[in-house]
Amino acid sequence: MQPARDAFIPVRDGARLSARLWLPDGPGPWPALLEYIPYRKNDFTALRDSLRHPWFAAHGYVCVRVDMRGSGDSDGLLLDEYLALEQDDACDVIAWIAAQPWCTGAVGMFGKSWGGFNALQVAARRPPALRAIITIYSTDDRYADDVHYRGGAVLASEALNWATTMLAYNARPPDPLRRPDDWRALWQARLDHTPPFAETWFAHQRRDGYWRHGSVCEDFDAIDIPVFAVGGWADGYTNPVLRMLAGLKGPRLGLIGPWVHEFPEVADPLLVVSPWAPAASTANPQDARPGRIGFLQESLRWWDHWLKGLDTGILREPRLRAFLQDSAPPAPVYDVRAGRWAAHAEWPPALEVEPEVMAVSGPAEIPASLAHGQAAGMWCAYGQPDDPPGEQSAEDELCLTRDLAPGDRVREYLGLPVLAATLICDRPQAHLVARLCDVGPDGTSTLVSNGILNLSQRESAALPTAVPVGRPFTVSLQLDAIGHRLLPGHRWRLALSQTWWPRVWPVSQPASLRLLTARLELPLQREDAGAQVVFDTAETTPRMAHTVLRVGERSRRSTNEADGTLVLVDQQDDGWTRLDAPGGFDDQGLGLAGLEFDAVSHDTYRTPVSASGSPTIECRRQLQMGRGDWRLAIEAIGRLALASERDAFVLENRLTVMEEGRLLFERSWRRDLKIDVPPE
Repeated sequence: MQPARDAFIPVRDGARLSARLWLPDGPGPWPALLEYIPYRKNDFTALRDSLRHPWFAAHGYVCVRVDMRGSGDSDGLLLDEYLALEQDDACDVIAWIAAQPWCTGAVGMFGKSWGGFNALQVAARRPPALRAIITIYSTDDRYADDVHYRGGAVLASEALNWATTMLAYNARPPDPLRRPDDWRALWQARLDHTPPFAETWFAHQRRDGYWRHGSVCEDFDAIDIPVFAVGGWADGYTNPVLRMLAGLKGPRLGLIGPWVHEFPEVADPLLVVSPWAPAASTANPQDARPGRIGFLQESLRWWDHWLKGLDTGILREPRLRAFLQDSAPPAPVYDVRAGRWAAHAEWPPALEVEPEVMAVSGPAEIPASLAHGQAAGMWCAYGQPDDPPGEQSAEDELCLTRDLAPGDRVREYLGLPVLAATLICDRPQAHLVARLCDVGPDGTSTLVSNGILNLSQRESAALPTAVPVGRPFTVSLQLDAIGHRLLPGHRWRLALSQTWWPRVWPVSQPASLRLLTARLELPLQREDAGAQVVFDTAETTPRMAHTVLRVGERSRRSTNEADGTLVLVDQQDDGWTRLDAPGGFDDQGLGLAGLEFDAVSHDTYRTPVSASGSPTIECRRQLQMGRGDWRLAIEAIGRLALASERDAFVLENRLTVMEEGRLLFERSWRRDLKIDVPPE
């Protein structure tokens, strides 16, 4: 592999985007792989990028890592997620790559999370040189399956959290060594003009044109190139994998493992084949011990087929390969998940087994306690302590629950559980939250899936209608996808509530909601369903040389204040890191040595004592970075509460930037955003 090099890529309006290129050895030309994200290749993703871009370069691909407009060393402003301008820029970048003498003209695009999102969105734009994509932990539907809303309800524990993170991220400057002439002017423009994203997100509470833009499910036929979609059971973006396999028409593959929100070759939890796995199931080479799959090698098979025209056997793989997780008790961190790989030649599969059905009769009151949800864990886990949901027994006691009888054999499930419920309500607006738990022989309750529905969106997320007060109505609620093996002696539990705080922002006025009848369909599969699934042992290139100056740590705890207020505090310290290298250059020749950075987040969720009080969220982000004597510190704060009339959100944001101990920038924002309540 040649030493990495930097370049500026021009786009149609004259702006320049900063790129890093890794080229293979030899004369070329080669196909190219693009990763296009806003997370700064010079510092916050430098270590991550060093694991895979050089690996692909060593296997015959030019890797191009681009900082999006308004991030890193690129020109311009980053004004929101997934704007049309972001996609325009990507199409220009792909055209530039394809025109370079070192490129064959064939380009692939891959990414995780934001990079997975825009790989799909750019594929729908059909740039001529883009031949295939790999999309990891992404979504086809920005309203239904992302950090903002779920089932039409505000995803309270994630939306403001992520918006505050981006407010802090966007306040970071270009690298003075990379843009010595204009870095300060670019930085000042970012500080002066980049808005808090949350203002826009909370202003669009229905599935309107804002959310339809960038949601490729609006027109799956627009994507006419091959798609490899990847999800993880501990991640927040698994449902889209199944939807895309069903909705896309071209060549496509799906892969779902037990992973958190990280690339599969380095993600936790590790996987092992369970002793309960049927003899017909085949193990991976690393399954004799806890292991990760060789996802880079799997990706290479994909790229070699579509960008080099080689027969790698990738198209003979089943349409969906999914790891079915065994029943396991709750844990602060899952180091290992036991289970087995299942595979389906097509998805959705032919109906081989009737769904397992849980019938629930009423009438019964569905509770609305704001104490319900303290053990929900993180919607999108990164593998940190207390990311997974906690033991659910105490949560279950705050809900209306029904159990199926335990079985005497292993039962396997893969797909989307669906709840149909007939309800009666005394208010025009309410939420329904359904949790699906695996209850062990000792009574331990483990959260497996959940579903959320703003009942005013029971018929349409785009055109909500008030709940018919005092009259029965029926809703359908799809729970999140599961890949699960219910072991002997274990049983399913359905738990229903109106609230799930702080995962879900509650309705302003509590309702009396009664269940009349319900039917839960569980996606049971044949016990022998599957095919041989084999992966290589995980590989990466060595991580870039660095020194950890402060080790990161995570804590998540609940306390009660003297007046009874319940406070949940989630603190994440990513640690303090320095990029190292002798002679001022790192081991990949990038000249990043000496750059130091850290990130600390502190989120506080307050539950009021009385129903008349307002829940509140406060998210604080603190970033530091510097090199030598140059130091800066950034603090972003986001706060969400209800207005005193309880008819609007009060959203407050504040950004403070210190340079070398002196205040450089300070600004506050406040917006009152009317809560969308359909007329009765």
